[in-house]
Amino acid sequence: MSTQAIESLSEDTVRRIADERDEPEWLLETRLNALSALETADLPDVIQTPGRRWTDLEALDFESLVDPLNQADETERTAGDDEVVVLPFTEALAEYGDVIEANFGSVLDPEHNYLTALSVALFTTGTFVYVPEGVDVEDVTVRAEMNSRSLFSQTLVVAEESSSVTILESITTGDAEVDDRYFSNLVEVVAGENSNVQFGSLQNLDDDSYTYSLKRGVTGTYATVDWIESNFGSKLTRSDIETELNGDGSESQIVGTFFGTEDQHFDINARVWHQAEQTTADLVTRGVLDDVARSVYEGVQDVGEDAWNTSSYQRENTLMLSDDAEADASPKLIIHNHDTEASHSATVGQVDAEDLFYLESRSIDSRTARNMLVEGFFVPVLEEIAVDEFRDDVQELVLERLQ
Repeated sequence: MSTQAIESLSEDTVRRIADERDEPEWLLETRLNALSALETADLPDVIQTPGRRWTDLEALDFESLVDPLNQADETERTAGDDEVVVLPFTEALAEYGDVIEANFGSVLDPEHNYLTALSVALFTTGTFVYVPEGVDVEDVTVRAEMNSRSLFSQTLVVAEESSSVTILESITTGDAEVDDRYFSNLVEVVAGENSNVQFGSLQNLDDDSYTYSLKRGVTGTYATVDWIESNFGSKLTRSDIETELNGDGSESQIVGTFFGTEDQHFDINARVWHQAEQTTADLVTRGVLDDVARSVYEGVQDVGEDAWNTSSYQRENTLMLSDDAEADASPKLIIHNHDTEASHSATVGQVDAEDLFYLESRSIDSRTARNMLVEGFFVPVLEEIAVDEFRDDVQELVLERLQ
């Protein structure tokens, strides 16, 4: 896919961003390499059928959307345990520079595609989470508010051996009046041996926003990386959640929810690579579409040659509330090892007419009955969310959409 030059983007721009944050030379070089990669990098792959590209990223006008030197956000970071480090990158580099340098870009290649390179070259906000060996913390929160035309964010999580952390991240739109916005969010998770990382993300930007997020984790032996990804806002959302199961006995769960109304477009992708023995993955996504909203889903379970005794499951369900909404799903199994137990499924359907009739026959009006069925549709995936605060936030947004 072709890309476009951005006139406001130059080496001087990148150097200015780095200088204002007093960043080390290695990070400046990383930014400049990402900038150079823009000349040849492609946009992320999208599913295509003859004569149709399911998500048209080429239509994005990056020249008008990207304003590198005027990024603004209000971000609140909290942690309930003094032993865990939760800092903005600008502060973390001074004290934990060696840890950041050793892990930044080790999970997610900055030059992976055009949008990742653009984000690494320009990011001005982000969070570093460092969980020392043996530390167990449950309530790390990162709540961000976007107050500019464009905002590029970078998050790095390093969990050492036998540690455990739950991180809840959210992004909403501030009061700044802008016609169109572009938000980019890259997340890297390094899970050491026997560690447990749960990362929840909730996106609820306004309908004038375009969103790109790529979150990837790698697991050590007996480590777990679980993702909760919920998308409710934004005009166009491209969301990629990925886990590389590189350690024997490691696990990953990817739980996704979305609710689209009006002309929203969601391109949701969940991928897991089984690279080691006795690894387990569970991918579950549920979404609802109303009006002329559109969703595209791709799920990939890739089982490597050395991934003996693999268990991998995937299911995606989309509920349609309108005859004009559209949904496509492409679940995939790529298996290179016969010692594998795996399954994948995807369904698209409307509210069950018999269930609706039953509720209406009990003197429940049709709109309330439909809303009850939609709430019930989300229950199986909500039950997979172990964090009460995150589950409550998702339920509240579902109710807002239904009302």
